[in-house]
This record gives sequence, structure tokens and C-alpha cells, in this order.
Amino acid sequence: GLPLFPPPPRVLREWLSTRDHRDWPVPPDGDGRPVMLIPGFLAGDTSLTRMAVWLRTGGYKLARSGIAWNMGCMEETVEKLEGRLEQAVADTGQKAMIVGQSRGGSIGRALAVLRPDLTDTLVTLGSPLRDQLAVKPRVWPSIATVGVLGTLGMPGMFSYSCLRGDCCARTREAVAGPFPADVAFLSFFSRSDEVVRWEACLDPAAIQVEVEASHVGMGMAREVWVALTDALAAA
Repeated sequence: GLPLFPPPPRVLREWLSTRDHRDWPVPPDGDGRPVMLIPGFLAGDTSLTRMAVWLRTGGYKLARSGIAWNMGCMEETVEKLEGRLEQAVADTGQKAMIVGQSRGGSIGRALAVLRPDLTDTLVTLGSPLRDQLAVKPRVWPSIATVGVLGTLGMPGMFSYSCLRGDCCARTREAVAGPFPADVAFLSFFSRSDEVVRWEACLDPAAIQVEVEASHVGMGMAREVWVALTDALAAA
């Protein structure tokens, strides 16, 4: 979910593939269930707006994550999302589907493990689930910058203690720990992912779904939307 300006031609094609809502593929059947979309690193809810609207046309009730820039402490982020998810489930009377892109998928996995009572399905898009630091070299400067600023006390940014310290021990364990058997789990990955090492997406607890998409464009690529509808129907 890294913002790239100007967008590479591949990302532009993916953006164009779902630009016209009149030509959107058939969405999965939400039947009034809540869905929470969690954006990737350095991205916010707006990065997944198009997918959110598409899912809403299928009958899902949108529960916003409230994330503006996903670069905060994971424990604090999960705690805030728990509250929003609890409210969404209470309002609808149904468990939620969580869709997380990149780092958002790792956060979503922690949330599903900690609160299976709130979660029906987890969908991750290009998420480094087996190793949160399994990213391409081009991403390291952004991670290091946020980590340094957070360690120096800048609010809203994770610090280096989040990687090894006690503050995020609970969520780190949930990202890597056993996954609840009664929650469906789909992990989408692309071998041509330009940000995350695709092997890190292969969580053994998940149904693996391979797509040909960029990392940045995975949330708006028509191919991914079609594959998501098919995979949810099969699951």
C-alpha cells in the first residue's frame, strides 16, 4: 500500500480496470454482514474506498478502520479496531469479514486470532504474514524513517520497541500464532509483487490464492475482485 507518484503503468491499468462502476464484476454476497477494510503501510481508508464501495453493492455493511496513515503501533491499532469491530457486529448481529492489504492484513490476522467471536472471514492482500519484515529493499528507507521518528517520540508512529519489546508482544504472537479453525482465511499473493516478498504471504493456515497484480494495485485490480468473489463462494 505504498503511495507512488506518478503511478507506474501497471498500477494505472489496474486503477482503470475498475474505474467505471457500471462495468464492475459481480461482488460477493454480503447478506448484511459487516466488512472492515484495513489499509497497508503508509496508507489510509481512502486507498481502499473503491473496493469498499464494490463490496457494499454486494450487501456488506462497511465498518471503517479509521486509519489515516497505517504507521502506528500495532497493539494500539488492534485495540482501536477491536472497538470498531465490536460495534459493527453488535449493530448487524453478524460476524464480520476483515480485508487487509499489506500491513493491514497482518493487523487483520492478529485481530481475527484475538477476536474470533467477531470474525467470520479474513482476506489478506499481499500481506507478509510469515515475516512482517519480508519486504523488498526499496521499502526499507520508509520503514526505517518511521521507526526512528517513532523511537524519538513522534506520536502516531511505531517505534523499534514495537518489533522486539513488550508493547506489541500480544499482537506479534497473534500474527504468528495458530489460526482459529472456525474462521475462513484467504491469502492473496502475486509473484510479481514489487513491495512484499511473495513467499511471506503463504501462511499455512490460509487458502492461497495467486493473482497477477501489483502490490499497490491489488485492492483495485479487476482480476483480484473476480478472484475474491470466486474464492469466497468456494470457501
